[in-house]
Amino acid sequence: MKKFITVLSALFAVTMFLHVDVQAAGTFNTIERGVYIGDIDVSGMTTLEAEEAVDAYVDGLKAKEITWNALNNNTVTVTAGDLGIKWQNKEVVDEAGQLGKAGNIVQRYKALKDLEHQNEIFPLEISFDDAMIRTAINEQCLQYNVEAVDGTLTREDGEFKFVAGQTGVEIDVDASVKAIQEYLSNEWDKEATMIDLVVETTQPRGTEEELSMVKDVLGTFTTSFSTSGYNRSGNVRNGCSKIDGTLLYPGDTFSTYEAVSPFTEANGYFEAGSYLNGLVIDSLGGGICQVSTTLYNAILLAELEVTERYNHSMIVTYVDPSADAAISGTVKDFKFVNNLSYPIYIEGSTTDDKKITFTVYGCETRPENREVVYESVVISRTVPEGERVVADGSQPAGFIDVQSAHIGYVAELWKVVKVDGVEESREQINSSRYTATPRTAAVGTATANPLAAQAINAAIATGSIDQCRATAAAINAGTYNDPAAAALAAQQAAIAAQQAAQQAAQQQAEVPVQ
Repeated sequence: MKKFITVLSALFAVTMFLHVDVQAAGTFNTIERGVYIGDIDVSGMTTLEAEEAVDAYVDGLKAKEITWNALNNNTVTVTAGDLGIKWQNKEVVDEAGQLGKAGNIVQRYKALKDLEHQNEIFPLEISFDDAMIRTAINEQCLQYNVEAVDGTLTREDGEFKFVAGQTGVEIDVDASVKAIQEYLSNEWDKEATMIDLVVETTQPRGTEEELSMVKDVLGTFTTSFSTSGYNRSGNVRNGCSKIDGTLLYPGDTFSTYEAVSPFTEANGYFEAGSYLNGLVIDSLGGGICQVSTTLYNAILLAELEVTERYNHSMIVTYVDPSADAAISGTVKDFKFVNNLSYPIYIEGSTTDDKKITFTVYGCETRPENREVVYESVVISRTVPEGERVVADGSQPAGFIDVQSAHIGYVAELWKVVKVDGVEESREQINSSRYTATPRTAAVGTATANPLAAQAINAAIATGSIDQCRATAAAINAGTYNDPAAAALAAQQAAIAAQQAAQQAAQQQAEVPVQ
């Protein structure tokens, strides 16, 4: 009996083996019935056909609209294709094709029997491109951001008035990309959908209580521009107005150049004198350094942290040596930081009698018996010798502009702290070097008259301002339009040049050897 059962079991196994193999032989190259990849029925398909079917399905999803809820009830609609939709797990096709065909006979038999009772659904994994999502948000949604506006102050009739700030609402791009990716990859039903972008709120700085502390004068300084002409005076007034009303919170940095630039007519500036290569030349914004210098001294008295300051190339007359602060494009700037625990307010004003004043307001925490003064100390003084002639090809022959000499200085600025009138400390703040520049003439050389060109170049070669003046006068009088007169003038100029060269050589020979 036991032997009979063993033989029967063997026959049954062989029968099942033949049944499975015969069944598999007809469908070996196709996927079994009841197999799905995601929502796609791939029954009876080859693996290639199944891959094409899923590709077509994913391509169809590219047109599905995805709407983002941005800020302030604004929406932005994109498509799945815009976000780089992609079929992620293509290897699942091979898994589907192997179902019922891989493994031993028992495993294959079981897989096929299971399909008779329940479909086998392989997951369809799709992904989206983070970079494409980020680009779409940046290009289409950030326009709806509302930046926080800090509370501020205005000053009217000598009184401060509080102006409330505005809460900022901005899209958090990183968090929104992550949220979109997770929703579309895991929860999306493959139909048109709507997703909320992640929003962050930024509270404005400056409550009314905090800004009410800004009431004390921390430092004030005045300079005069009474000798300035219309254009330079206009530049000083214009630059001052662009700084007036500045409110800086603790830790804020102020750049004078950023506040007053660009130096254009559209921004209210005129052509006026400024220093360049040892000369005073007209440029848009000439005189703006008096604005930065006046502010510099007010900031020093308020004892704020100066982070960038440069002296002029030549000495200025409206402050003591080493008390100036030059600005020149992005090369030279005056910057400082509000290193105090409270906000500060900068008031700038000009008067009809041409005075400019900056006053720094804040919360005074320094003792009443403490006084801060600044002392300018001249280390050395260099008086320029002789005179200098500079050819200027941008000006016509006959033009001459003579500028006064500038004494050279090396100077230092010292901060002196006194308590009850007694000096407590002395600290060097800066060191400045100003170039000594002799009396200088800029002489025009542009002319189509070869005789005039020869004459003015010969005059320049003498290094004599008087000779250049005489030649320029002759050119303006038309002397070099007459060949005979021109020849005589040229001869005289050559003699003068030779004499000047001999005199220079003699002076050099007389210098003793040290």
